[in-house]
Amino acid sequence: MPDIDRQYVEERLAEWIDPLTGEDLVSGKSIKGVGVSGGRISVEVQLGYPAKGLAESYAESIGSHLEADPQIDAAVVNVGWRIHAHKVQGDLTPIKGVKNVIAVASGKGGVGKSTTAVNLALALQADGAAVGILDADIYGPSQPRMMGLSGRPEIRGESIVPKVNYGVQTMSIGYLIDEDQPMIWRGPMVTQALQQLINETEWSDLDYLIVDMPPGTGDIQLTLAQRVPVSGAIIITTPQDISLLDARKGLKMFEKVDVPVLGIVENMSTHICSKCGHEEHIFGTGGGAQMAQEYGVELLGSLPLDIRIREQTDSGKPTVIADAESKIAEDYLAIARKSAARLSTQARNKKLQFPNIVIQNT
Repeated sequence: MPDIDRQYVEERLAEWIDPLTGEDLVSGKSIKGVGVSGGRISVEVQLGYPAKGLAESYAESIGSHLEADPQIDAAVVNVGWRIHAHKVQGDLTPIKGVKNVIAVASGKGGVGKSTTAVNLALALQADGAAVGILDADIYGPSQPRMMGLSGRPEIRGESIVPKVNYGVQTMSIGYLIDEDQPMIWRGPMVTQALQQLINETEWSDLDYLIVDMPPGTGDIQLTLAQRVPVSGAIIITTPQDISLLDARKGLKMFEKVDVPVLGIVENMSTHICSKCGHEEHIFGTGGGAQMAQEYGVELLGSLPLDIRIREQTDSGKPTVIADAESKIAEDYLAIARKSAARLSTQARNKKLQFPNIVIQNT
């Protein structure tokens, strides 16, 4: 019978497939330590995405897999995570204090993009990540109300201090204007304002900055996609044909600027009656899955049209906070995990891995 050593253990670990990334632990470079003492082993696993809610079950599953080998008497598995900065488009410089920017976009308005963005941000935070959300919709900022925040942000030197609620750092033009004040600005002014909000906000050690993109695929959206260092994008659509037509344009826009699309979220997939609980597909069915298959991207998940989502978000307590144990909150969490896991498999941003070294004569 073969001796148990690190190589033997890693061969067994290579048989365990991460259900979110589709990679085994060895090829995914998730093994950070292996200890062997006779038939007893210990393993340190480090995932590339936040997994606070999964760590215990993953550890049990990996341990059971190892102990199924008759050579292994007992296995102790610890699962943690470390989130790296991932490659962005072109030669763009990463935003100070931010490892990864994830753009949440739609080809048109009215598909629940902002509601999805805020719940995904809160889900990532609940799962152990440091998260911020930037409201990039200058004409219709909604994140302050959704996050239950108001008032002017603190100015520190030449930087704007993000407002924080539920552990998530936030920034929006909505903090700088009255709620009923219209933004009558042309495109270049909007673009400049957004760049200031992104680059002059004092983001603090974020793993992910979720950017709630303005709806559409016009000049403002294209400029943002070209000038903001984005690690990945999520496309929000509804099942109906007219929404899918515009969502395809959004996906194509990110492809043109070399931003990887992490996947598609089908919002308002079904309607759930608040009186009787009856579920029906009032906007059609299967549109998101068909689009995902057509473009070779993942369908990250589907969300219902449910009055509770609207009520909770309008009250400043989005579903992930207001009803954390609900099926809908679980759906948001599953989508957030899939998105982060997809991003973890992409190339890392080397610009953040190595410090600049300056040699001076003294």
